[in-house]
Amino acid sequence: MREHQGIPEEYLDGFRHTLTEVAASGRRLTREELKTRRTLGEQAAEAGHGLRALIVAHLAATRAAWPAGPGSAESTLAALAAVEQAVDAFAEGYERAQRLTVRREEAARREFIDDLLYGRSDLGRLVERAERFGLRLSRAHAVAVAEGSTAYVEGGPVARQVEASVLSRFDSHNILLTTKNGRLLCIAPGDEDEVLTHFAQQAYAATDGGRVAVGRPQHGPGGVVQSYEEALAALEMAVRLDLAGPVLRAADLLVYPVLARDRQAMADLVSHTLGPLTGARGGAGPLLETLTVYFDAGCVAAEAARRLSLSVRALTYRLERIHHLTGADPADPAHRYMLQTAVIGARLLDWPDRPL
Repeated sequence: MREHQGIPEEYLDGFRHTLTEVAASGRRLTREELKTRRTLGEQAAEAGHGLRALIVAHLAATRAAWPAGPGSAESTLAALAAVEQAVDAFAEGYERAQRLTVRREEAARREFIDDLLYGRSDLGRLVERAERFGLRLSRAHAVAVAEGSTAYVEGGPVARQVEASVLSRFDSHNILLTTKNGRLLCIAPGDEDEVLTHFAQQAYAATDGGRVAVGRPQHGPGGVVQSYEEALAALEMAVRLDLAGPVLRAADLLVYPVLARDRQAMADLVSHTLGPLTGARGGAGPLLETLTVYFDAGCVAAEAARRLSLSVRALTYRLERIHHLTGADPADPAHRYMLQTAVIGARLLDWPDRPL
């Protein structure tokens, strides 16, 4: 079987004969002939042949089959029109097959990501599928999750921009970037923190002030799920506690899940320690905010007053009022830990807006 630059003759089946007939009769290609060209185009795409080489093969076959002798202008135009029709139909079939392949790949990729993040597939099968997408699940992996003011979709401008930046700098074979529930995700080897750091920087810039959370590296096929869930929990914690900073690391926030684990004990602490603040004029809200800012400012009165747009004297009065109502002095190291823990608990439980 002859080949043109590695293209099997079968993809040119009938082309020369048709061209000879058209040159002699001046007819156009029939519907059946066009259908055959489209089918051959689909088969060539599915076999993995490049479109450029296929077009070159058609042109080479055209040259070889071109009628000998001077011929008429009508004959030449008919032959050229036939080549145009044949190549156009062939390319149409080729592109259709490519689109179907891309859609199948996208569907398989989305199914794999869903199974990976929800841990709902057989682990052995999941490991096999992961290798197809560049992940070796025997290694530890970490997940970074970015969210902005709007949802981000696969193939959208933000996703493409961040992906291009990350993959142009790091080995794409070990990194998986995708979207899930309107967020951007980056899955990378756990010992390559620079990948997740770069992703966080790029995602923060691309999302116009969004927030990124990075889960801890976790081992095994289930490690991706654990790291992903940690990142999601960190994002939720950031909203509930109004945590500052665009990039949050789950490893730095481990105290909060510990505090929230026993809700009843935390509710008792908040009620016992901060409950008396509800007796203040204006309710507990302003004084709770004062404590929150005071602790966030490192218990530096001047800085806390600046953040609250108060004078230092006014802030001191509020702290004294808190001391009077609760019996605990925010400025006393012996009382500070209990008060600060209760303040964190109040923010976790959304108190006093939500009853304990």
